[in-house]
Amino acid sequence: MTPRLVVLGTGFGAFSLLKNLSPSRYAVTVVSPRNHFLFSPLLPSTTVGTIEFLSIAEPIRTAVSYANFVQAEAVGLDTSRKVICCKSVFDGKEFPIEYDVLVIAVGAESNTFGIEGVKEHTLFLKELAHARAIRQKVLDNFEAASLPTISEEERKKLLHFVVVGGGPTGVEYAAELADFFDDEVKAHFPHLVQDARITLVEAGKQILSTFDERLSRYATKLFQRRRIKFIMNTPVKKVEAGKVYLSSGEVLETGLIVWSTGNGANAFVKSLPFQKDSAGRLLTDRYLRVLGEKDIFALGDCATLQDYTQPATAQVAMQAGKYLAKLLNEVSAPSKAEKDIAPFERQNFGMLAYIGKDEALADLPFMKWSGFLTWIFWRAAYLTKLVSFKNKLQVLFDWIRSRIFGRDISRF
Repeated sequence: MTPRLVVLGTGFGAFSLLKNLSPSRYAVTVVSPRNHFLFSPLLPSTTVGTIEFLSIAEPIRTAVSYANFVQAEAVGLDTSRKVICCKSVFDGKEFPIEYDVLVIAVGAESNTFGIEGVKEHTLFLKELAHARAIRQKVLDNFEAASLPTISEEERKKLLHFVVVGGGPTGVEYAAELADFFDDEVKAHFPHLVQDARITLVEAGKQILSTFDERLSRYATKLFQRRRIKFIMNTPVKKVEAGKVYLSSGEVLETGLIVWSTGNGANAFVKSLPFQKDSAGRLLTDRYLRVLGEKDIFALGDCATLQDYTQPATAQVAMQAGKYLAKLLNEVSAPSKAEKDIAPFERQNFGMLAYIGKDEALADLPFMKWSGFLTWIFWRAAYLTKLVSFKNKLQVLFDWIRSRIFGRDISRF
């Protein structure tokens, strides 16, 4: 009988596993609340129209046609019966799915640190729906600020955009928004340019703390020249509608708050009775097996090795997915034993970040690089990493279109 393999999630780790798995060895079922793979490194570019939303999405049913896909959310796990309890994203009804081998790759959610008002009054940036909501809100604010009935005070509030979190996602979103100001706002809302502002709030002492310090300083200086205000070493205390309360006592009045402060465990991972690290991630051995379990594996942002904390990045998840596919392919073969397979070892290929004005940062093992040529490298690297020829062609066309004709500012 063909073993039943259930994969929870459609992120980088799960997608890499599915693309490298031998379809004949398992009866594969994929369970996820979204029916597509998302190339999230380019998500900030979609918030202002540099890239269109569907250009960075690939339907799972198209990309992994051999698997059975179920659009649902995992809400419970019974290891004794090998049953996952799932809940439909459409009607909320629950149903069981049995497995022989389980792979947990459900990712993580935005970490709110339990701060009051964050979930209610901020927008996150992890899914296409988030990016679309941000793009709509940016355009709404500029259109509302153009009305003759608006007061000066309200106009300045509407056009003050606050980004909380100085990691790669927060920095790249701020860079894309600043580009939008320089191009589309100057062209189509010239009377509002002077009132459009960006404030980046970071609890730590610098932005891009995982990058080389010299590169972080370079990005900071570039942002300051673009009139992006920094508030460093200042955690957020509370959030209300249109207001961010800082620990320093300052209150920021704003028309949009984008929250990008790292990852936290989602409800399903929290409910699991397995060992976890201080961040709530599942602990695995060097074969990506959940500690204490024989047939349950975990990878991506929801997991880390027990003796080595892995960074929650796309490249690590992709490497883990490819490794696990190889392991499952070989273990299921009668001629192979798991002891013959080397444990997982990640490779560090470095980090990239877009910082606006056709400039980027590259923190690579062999080079620390910044500027225009790095931006060319950044675009080329991401273009090659997109999963399908269709995506590559669409993103390339979007870059050319937005450069020649400008970004689309339609409200819909």
